[in-house]
Amino acid sequence: MSSKKDFLREPVRHIDPKSFNAVPILETMEHMSYQARNLARAAKIYDRMLADPDCTIILCLAGSLVNAGLRQCIVDLLSHNMADVVVATGANIVDQDFLEALGFKHYIGSPDVDDDLLRELHIDRIYDTFLDEDELRVCDHTVAEIAERLPPGVYSSREFVREMGRYLVERGLGENSIVRVAYEKAIPIFIPAFSDCSAGFGLVLHQWRHPDKHVAIDSVKDFRELTRIKIAAKETGLVMVGGGVPKNFAQDVTVAADVLGFPVPMHKYAIQITTADVRDGGLSGSTLKEASSWGKVAQGFSEMVWAEATLVFPLLVSYVYHRGTWRSRAEKRLSEWLDQSPVNTS
Repeated sequence: MSSKKDFLREPVRHIDPKSFNAVPILETMEHMSYQARNLARAAKIYDRMLADPDCTIILCLAGSLVNAGLRQCIVDLLSHNMADVVVATGANIVDQDFLEALGFKHYIGSPDVDDDLLRELHIDRIYDTFLDEDELRVCDHTVAEIAERLPPGVYSSREFVREMGRYLVERGLGENSIVRVAYEKAIPIFIPAFSDCSAGFGLVLHQWRHPDKHVAIDSVKDFRELTRIKIAAKETGLVMVGGGVPKNFAQDVTVAADVLGFPVPMHKYAIQITTADVRDGGLSGSTLKEASSWGKVAQGFSEMVWAEATLVFPLLVSYVYHRGTWRSRAEKRLSEWLDQSPVNTS
C-alpha cells in the first residue's frame, strides 16, 4: 500500500447497544467471578442511579473511545436521559466526535505499519485506527471559525462546546453526534484540558490572529460550574470510562464545594471501567475505595471494572437501556440552568 486511499478504505462502524439485549448475560455474570461479576455489579449500580430521583449522573470519558466505535453508546446514554453531565477529554469530543460530525471518518487500520510512511501520507494512527490529518486540520480551522464568531472574552469549555453544537445544528450536520445531542438536550460537556486536543490548535490560531481581543477558555470556570451542579444536586453518581483528568475533575467537586462553604455529600454512586494499574499510585487506576479517604466517593454503591472499554462498555449501556429504568427520568437541561441561575448560589 502506497497511497492514502489504500490505507483509508474501511470506516470504523459504531456498535449499537440497542440492537442486542445484554440483560440476560449480565444477570448470568453476576454469579461468576472476577471482572464478569464486577461488571454485573456495576450495571446494577448504574441502574440504581437511574432509579434514584435525587441523583444527577456525571459521565466521564477518557481514552480513545469514539474512534474505537463507541460513539453510539455515548449518544444513546445522552439521548435517553441516562447521563446529565459529561466530563471528557478533548480528543473524544473534538478530534473524534466533532470530526465525524463534520462528515469525516475513522478507519480500520493496523499497528503493524510503517509510521514514517503514514506521516508522509498525512495519516494519523491511534493503535489500529487511522484518520486523515488533512481532515483533522479542517476540524482545527472550524474551531477557529467558531471562535471568530464569538465576542472576545473568557468562556468555560462548556460554553464553547455549546457553540460547537449550535454550529452543527445551523448547518444540518452531525445529527447523531455527541456534541449535537448534548446541545439539543442542554447537557453540559466539560473538557478540563481543552487545549490538549484539536480545539487547542484552532484556538491558538484564533488567538494568533487576534492577540489583543480573543476568545479564551477558563478551566477554573469549568470547575466552578461543575461544583455548582454538585452543590445543587441532592445526590450524584459517576459513570467513568477510563480515568485521567475527567475522573479526578468530577471527583474533586465534593472537596471544592466544601472549600466554598457548602458541605455536600460524597458521590453516592460510582462505577469505573479501566485497564490502569492501581499499584503505581496513578489516578487512573486508583480505586473508588481510595477516593473515599479524600472525601470524594462514598462506599457502598461503587464498583471498579478492570477491563478494556470496547469489550464491556457496550454491554453496560445495553443493560441499562434494555432495563428501561431511564424511561421515568426527565431531562435536567443543566446547561440552560447554568446560563440562567445566579453565579454564586446553588
